[in-house]
Amino acid sequence: MQIASRLAIIALIMTGCPAQLKAAKVMAVTFDGVVHPITVEIFGNVMEQARAQKADLVLIRLNTPGGLLDASRKLVEQIDASPIPVVTFVTPSGGRAASAGFFLLQAGDVAAMAFGTNTGAASPVLMSGEMDAVMRRKVESDSAAALRGQANKRGRNAEVAEKAIFEAKSFSDKEALDLHLIDLTVRDEAELLRKLDQREIVRFDGTHQTLQLAAAEVVEYKASVRERLMTSLSDPNLAFLILIGGALCIYIEFSSPGLIAPGVIGAILVLLGLSAMSVLPVNWMAAGLIVVGLSCFVLEAKFASHGVLGAGGIVALVLGSLFLIDGPPEMRIHAGTAFGVALPFGLITCFLVVLVTRARANKVVTGASTMIGQDGVAVTELTPAGTIVIGGEYWNAVCTGEVPRGTAVRVLELNGLLLRVAPVAKTATEE
Repeated sequence: MQIASRLAIIALIMTGCPAQLKAAKVMAVTFDGVVHPITVEIFGNVMEQARAQKADLVLIRLNTPGGLLDASRKLVEQIDASPIPVVTFVTPSGGRAASAGFFLLQAGDVAAMAFGTNTGAASPVLMSGEMDAVMRRKVESDSAAALRGQANKRGRNAEVAEKAIFEAKSFSDKEALDLHLIDLTVRDEAELLRKLDQREIVRFDGTHQTLQLAAAEVVEYKASVRERLMTSLSDPNLAFLILIGGALCIYIEFSSPGLIAPGVIGAILVLLGLSAMSVLPVNWMAAGLIVVGLSCFVLEAKFASHGVLGAGGIVALVLGSLFLIDGPPEMRIHAGTAFGVALPFGLITCFLVVLVTRARANKVVTGASTMIGQDGVAVTELTPAGTIVIGGEYWNAVCTGEVPRGTAVRVLELNGLLLRVAPVAKTATEE
């Protein structure tokens, strides 16, 4: 009897071990900037890694001012299609999930906010200029319909969620919880995982699933070098600075050929800047203005416009940079960046033009033409050939007549290394 009991206990332990030994795995990624196409690419790689590692949950940490509506919708599509439950979490305290971030928060199977965070203000903003009433209504209605679909599927308050679009309303963490826009408010991530353990959720396809997150292991997604670089460069202000810096280096190379280093550095910076711009919605009219501005700076060095081309280049560069990015305000180039780039670029160009103009106006001090008209002294008799000294240099010279040693002579012509001279005085003090 005792042996049978022991065998039963061993069997029970063995059957229970696999479940106890297998710790839940949570794949976590942080979106703490503007939502753009690189964000979509990163999340796609997160999902691939989560599936490869058989993660039980994907955790998206949100702290974003918003971003591109198209990019946020693609992210929402990926979240809806995820075979692994996705939790969206606004963190840390003081953070926000505004504008496009509100759509991402609502897309999660579980939406949570840390204390002291806020969300909402999801009114769509036209890429450039102002929307008329009809266009605004169309865009708002389309966005509201997408948000209603998310809220209804997740069992949240769709009517209140629409106010973030139609009224640009924002909500604190407590307000969002009380109005059933989110599911949880917590102090930190550890408390979130504790509250999620054994919680039953309804997936976007209507299936029910119970989360098993006891002693969960959080695995941080490690972005690749390319993803980190493109995420940094996707800041339009930084991308614009890199692009203009590269253009300035190339301009310096053309102004002073042979330096090589500015040309190489400029080419690298321009390519990096263009690579960054390729993932951003660019207004090509504004890009044309930038090209016009840079062309004006180049022409200023070629033509004497008395600063008109330089001033026009500054104006074109400022206007082009302000309208370069077709996106919401948080994605546009700041006015401070535009003026901070255009004015120094214009001043540097004008400075280089002044240097070139002065160099052209200065008297030539080197070359064969500088010898004509200079005075020297015959150090030997010129009969008619001999040697003279000019500025400490000895030259072979020839004269039409005989010239005594010590006579002052003047250069009339240079023929190779032979000077043709004429006396300027009948006698001179002998050395």
